[in-house]
Amino acid sequence: METRIAGATREVIIGDERPTVLIGERINATARKSIAEAARTGNWEVVRREAVAQVQAGADIIDINMNVFGADEVALLPAAVRAVMDAVDVPLCLDSTNPRALDAALKVCKGRPLINSVTGEESSLKGILPLVKQYGAAVIGLTQDEAGVAGNADTRMAVARKIIERARSVGIPPEHVVIDCLALSLGADPASAQATLEAIRRVKADLGVNLTLGASNVSFGLPDRKALDRTFLSICMAAGVNCPIVDAAAVRQTVLAADLILGRDKRARRYIGVYRERAKR
Repeated sequence: METRIAGATREVIIGDERPTVLIGERINATARKSIAEAARTGNWEVVRREAVAQVQAGADIIDINMNVFGADEVALLPAAVRAVMDAVDVPLCLDSTNPRALDAALKVCKGRPLINSVTGEESSLKGILPLVKQYGAAVIGLTQDEAGVAGNADTRMAVARKIIERARSVGIPPEHVVIDCLALSLGADPASAQATLEAIRRVKADLGVNLTLGASNVSFGLPDRKALDRTFLSICMAAGVNCPIVDAAAVRQTVLAADLILGRDKRARRYIGVYRERAKR
């Protein structure tokens, strides 16, 4: 199954037989004070520079989160989309649960973006899926519902199935739905990573859709987070994740190596090509 995401001039194809697609996470006003301040003050050059840096680091898609406390996301998200499109031509991932903000951003976004995200909650399904259909976008489905994030793979699998079936019922095919089985902190629950991995394997085997993940969530509260994140990401890739949401600069070498080992980089062309590019610098 292939999911096609497009910017103004560049298309990215997510699929099991293809190299892993990296969704760059760093334009995130919720998690990064520098991005939040830039959004509040309208300093979009900061956002443009971050977009360029992520693409140079290997990001294939740029995630944009403009959820700034006390600010108008309906105005900020489309402004950020314009700024990023001015700087790079890769496809975009519109990171919001606010239907009004998404609608405003989708009106100005070129190509076919990825929407991040819809959940199994009724309010989310009713608010987000019509926008996905209207604009011909793709969407990330989070395996949580009114009860929150389940601790077991069975419930996450059931939520994933619900999202895909509801999407299909309004004319959105399964290939336009990317499932996120949600990584939780190992520091809070030592069994959480195993539950996520089992859910990933089940979704891939039973539903066949493409999978994303914010892998760095696994290391919250623990030392040497980068090592833990890279190791967990590699294992998740082997389980079925093929378009993780990441800091591309921090994990690209790990992803290139894992793709080669997993047979997603024929004749090591991508791995060697990137190595040669680095050697010239």
